[in-house]
Amino acid sequence: MNRPPLVLASASPRRRELLRSAGLDFLVVTAEAVELHDPSLGLAALVLTNARAKAVAVMEAHPRSVVLAADTLVWLDGQPLGKPPDLAAARVMLRSLSGRAHEVATGVCLGRREPATQVEFHEVSVVRFRVLDDALIESYLDRVEVLDKAGAYAVQEHGEMLIEQVEGSRSNVIGLPLTRTLAALRTMNFESAQRAGRLEQ
Repeated sequence: MNRPPLVLASASPRRRELLRSAGLDFLVVTAEAVELHDPSLGLAALVLTNARAKAVAVMEAHPRSVVLAADTLVWLDGQPLGKPPDLAAARVMLRSLSGRAHEVATGVCLGRREPATQVEFHEVSVVRFRVLDDALIESYLDRVEVLDKAGAYAVQEHGEMLIEQVEGSRSNVIGLPLTRTLAALRTMNFESAQRAGRLEQ
């Protein structure tokens, strides 16, 4: 089956790894788009607005490709937790998550200019943290580079140190809800790899 090229509008190595694990070939183009951080929009609208802006920015230059863009946010007490600017901020974030459940949402936008097609959705997972003391937080920060990670953690990098339970899609917490993304790609003339159905946990 002939299929249009796939462009991932993201510099995230985690999203690249997830798509490669599904057997997909794609081009990486970093989106030049301004991300919103306005909590008054609500979690779903915020991640979808950001994903859409990234997709549109890349679709202009790649009109015949299917562009995949995503935005992932950690959400606690009605506020988004983005990437910490420094380790002091990372410590504050991890302390705020300690012993509590929070939401992780990813907005996904798949778009193509020619022919004009667009699919959008978002997925929410609930992550419950263990109670973290300062020694555990420091041990985690020694092992993981957290400054490029929303909420100052990554479930796939020593996540067992912090996380008690994940309810919902684990790949969503990593940065891309893989099962729903592959299903959306199929609607745009893509077929998932044969083993893709076994990837979600």
